[in-house]
This record gives sequence, structure tokens and C-alpha cells, in this order.
Amino acid sequence: MKLPITAIFLLLLAALTSVSQEKDVVLLLQESAALIQSGRFGDARPLLEQSVKLAPENSDAHNLLGIVLDQLEMTAEAEREYRTAIRLSPETVSPRANLGVLMAKKKRPAEAIQIFESVLKINPNHKQTIINLGLVFVSTQKFQEAVSLLRRAADIQPDSYDIWLNLGIALSQTKQPDEAEKAFVSSTLLAPSSAEPVYQLGLIAFDRGKDESAGKYFERAIALDPNHVLAIFMLGELNAKYRRYAEARPFYERALQLDAAKPVYYIRLGGMYIFASDFNAAFQIFQKAAQKFPEIPEIHYFLAITARGKGDSDLAIDEVKRSLALKETADSNALLGAMLSDMNKPVEAERSLRIAISLDPGHFNSNHDLGRLLIRQGKFDAALPFLQRASALMPADPDVHYQLFLAYSRLKQKPEADRELAIFKELSKNK
Repeated sequence: MKLPITAIFLLLLAALTSVSQEKDVVLLLQESAALIQSGRFGDARPLLEQSVKLAPENSDAHNLLGIVLDQLEMTAEAEREYRTAIRLSPETVSPRANLGVLMAKKKRPAEAIQIFESVLKINPNHKQTIINLGLVFVSTQKFQEAVSLLRRAADIQPDSYDIWLNLGIALSQTKQPDEAEKAFVSSTLLAPSSAEPVYQLGLIAFDRGKDESAGKYFERAIALDPNHVLAIFMLGELNAKYRRYAEARPFYERALQLDAAKPVYYIRLGGMYIFASDFNAAFQIFQKAAQKFPEIPEIHYFLAITARGKGDSDLAIDEVKRSLALKETADSNALLGAMLSDMNKPVEAERSLRIAISLDPGHFNSNHDLGRLLIRQGKFDAALPFLQRASALMPADPDVHYQLFLAYSRLKQKPEADRELAIFKELSKNK
């Protein structure tokens, strides 16, 4: 069966039109690519939109349009174009790699990882994806997965500061300090004015117990970046480690000024004031922290301690109960038991102290306070094991030995009573 002359003419015309359109699209894509290369994304956009209209099944056109929209911060539209390009050409790497970068930029790391991994299935040696996936793994704390990729990335781009820094972080987090140290040194050589790798070297020295070296690294990091809050905080930690609380306090204060979103900064600074017996200052810090972080039990616990130090027993009881409602701990139960004991509520106090001991049998305060409570009630036999345990936990505490002296005396165990009294007197003399 033959087609009529008219039909044949129409088919030829359609074919010629298609060839003409293909040439037009090729020219448009070439011109667009040149504009993209020169950073003229706004000028490239209408050409690429025209290309997509002329050739809606052209994967390259959609990919290039996605790049332009991405650069113009039209991320939803860019994502649509990248996904269209992938659908049209599933084995093409470029739109997948571009979409992965966009997902990482949009804080959708799980999707970015999935997309980057799909790129590497198609092309295991795709250099930029090896780098990008390694960096995303670090940002999502998948440090084990990051190490091998970033080692390869460092071979691909040995002059990249970011790669060496992130490789160092991944190695440090996977307990490879020697290799991490080398990576951080490499990053300092590439960016001598950057504080971050210097700070990271300080952390390695700190973990190794090389506190003098750690301090020098932290000080150098702060010299490079006066607002490096983590280095400032770590100088506070170093001073606190050696009980130099007065020296530690300014560092914690500065850290809190720079970053009021970290509860640990409130806790450390408030703790310094507690050690200085300045319960008013500590109370103000923990009160502010409790308002800002009402869900953190430790903050309510410390607020209870400072309220007690200020003599506000009712608030102290309320706060320690708030802490316990959020999390059952030995410390909070011990504190509640001690306060109830002070308020002459022995039954409730004993219950809280026994809960504390059940949670942590080696908790000194709860054993000591329960022993004292039982002594006051005349339950000397019952008090003895708790006081003996407290004495083993903290043999230099004079009151434990005095309480043991009372228990042994009432139980008619004179040699033991004499021994504990002698220890008490010796420790009291040395106080």
C-alpha cells in the first residue's frame, strides 16, 4: 500500500523540521554552555528554556537548565530539571552528581548520600563525587565510611585544605590519632592562617594527656581566630582539670558569650561559681539555663544545688523533682534524699537515698547520707554497711569515720570504734 503524495510530503517536511530543530538545540546548548562557563547564568537561562521547549526529551538541556537554576538559587526548579534529566538518561552521571550536590546544599544529606552512591555505581572513579561523598559522610558523622573516600580524595586533590581537614576529623573520630595528626599538619601547611586544624591538633594532644602542648595549640588557634569558641572552651577545660577554677572561669564566660546555644557552657560556668561558693552567681546562670533548656535534667539538678546553697529549700526540692521527672539518676535522688533528711522527713529521705544506691551502689553521698540518717534513727546495724562502703569510696572524709565511730560504739565494738575515732581525729587535724 502506497502513501499518497501529500502524506509523503508532510513526512519529509516533519523530518526536515526535526533535523533543523536538532541543529538549533545543539547551537543553543553550545551557546548556553559558553555563558555558564563565563558565569553568565541569567543570560543562559532563556536559551536553555527555549532548548527544553524545542527538545523536551533532551537530557543535556534539562541538566544544563538545572545548573543555571541552581546557581540562581531557584533550588526547587533546579531539582526538577536534574530529576528530569536523570529520568531521560538514567546512566548519565552529570545530572546525578549535580543533584547530589544540590541535596547536600539543601541540608538533605541522606538523599545526597544515596545519589552520590548511585553515581559511583555507574562510575566508581568519578573524582568529584568521591570528594563530595566523603565530605558529606563527615558532615553526617559517618566517619568510618568517610575515611577511605577522603584518602582517595586526597590523592585526587592533594592541595585541598578542606579534604585534608575533613580527613583528619574522620581519622580522629575513628581512633587513628597518628594519621589524623598528619592530615591536620597537611591542612595547616595549606592554610597557615586557619585556626581549625590547629584546634584539632590541640584535641589530639589533650586526649594523649599532653596538656602543655594542647594548651599551646588552643592558644595558637585563638590567636588565629579570637572567636574560636571551642578552643576557648578547651582552655577552660584544661584549667578546670587542674582545679584552677578562677583561671578557668573567664574562658567559660567567653565561650558562653560567643555561643549561648550550648548547654554545656552554662553548666561549666555555673560549676565554677559553685566551686567558688558563689551560689548567687551560679543560681542566676542555672536559672537562665533552665529557662532556655527546660528539657535537660542536669540543669535542673544544678539549679537545685544552687537554690539549696542560697537557702531556698522549696525551690531546690521543686527543681530536683523536675530533674527526676526528666531522668532518674543517682545524683538527683541523693540530693533529694539529703534535702528531705535536712527537713526531718526520714521516711521519704530514706526512700530517695535507697533509690540512689540502687542506681549506683558506688555513689558516695547517698551511702554516707543514708548511713547518717540511720544513725540518727538509732539503726546502727543497718547503718554500718553503708558507712563502710562510703569509707572505702572516700577514706579521707573525716565525717564518715566519725559516723562509723558512733555506730561501732553503740554496737559495743570498742576496737573498731577506737580505730575510727583515731582516724577521724587525724583527718580533722590535717584539714
